[in-house]
Amino acid sequence: MDTGTVPPRSAATELAGLLDSPEIGRLIAELDATRWTGRPGYPLRAMVGVALAKSIYSIPTWTKTVALVREHAALREAIGGSGEPPSHWACYRFARKLRVYSDLLDACIARVLDRLRAERPEFGRDLAIDASDMPAYANGQRYLSKNGPERKRYSDPDASWGHRSAVSTRKGGGFYGYRVHAAVCARTDLPVAWRVETAANHKSNYVAPLLDSARDRGFAAETTALDIGYDNERVYGECEGRGSRPSSRCARRPA
Repeated sequence: MDTGTVPPRSAATELAGLLDSPEIGRLIAELDATRWTGRPGYPLRAMVGVALAKSIYSIPTWTKTVALVREHAALREAIGGSGEPPSHWACYRFARKLRVYSDLLDACIARVLDRLRAERPEFGRDLAIDASDMPAYANGQRYLSKNGPERKRYSDPDASWGHRSAVSTRKGGGFYGYRVHAAVCARTDLPVAWRVETAANHKSNYVAPLLDSARDRGFAAETTALDIGYDNERVYGECEGRGSRPSSRCARRPA
């Protein structure tokens, strides 16, 4: 008997499958319809494909993403072209375009979540909420030099200073940037609701908004898993007031 295992699908194969899905295909068509003047530019499928590659491989910058696509023949084929991939400047412009047409991106995400819920009825029934640190690629130092004058402007004025705990070999302490707050399906590890806030804002302030956002997308969470950073009565009340039982991962709450 052949006992060999089925090899895992490559990221390039996964990317091609995403681009061929009806949900992403509709987003590409809707974004293409916004082009009305100027140079034709790169194909929208290629632009969306590079954006998805950046997410799949967790690459921090567009420059590194484009470099990977240039070196990776399977990725170039997946995004639909054997020629030159989009430049990193085109990717930065495309990111701005996605912010302008964020309603189209939100609608695409809603279609994906609807499909997941239809295929897996348990999807989103049990949620886990936490926040991830996202340091800014900017200098957040208050002073220009030691004992020098204060900075009048910052390269990323939207970011702020916050505190993070020590994890593995990383030391705890202050960092300059943002936090990604997310509610994730505890059964599938797939996100249901999320938001980005500055690092100064404590993560426990976003339990209620995340649960409300999940409910607006059609998910009525029966349980919500939270770590000790959310261990306060206000958070318990926000969960229970929305029909979701806080998980016993919270320290003081009885099981």
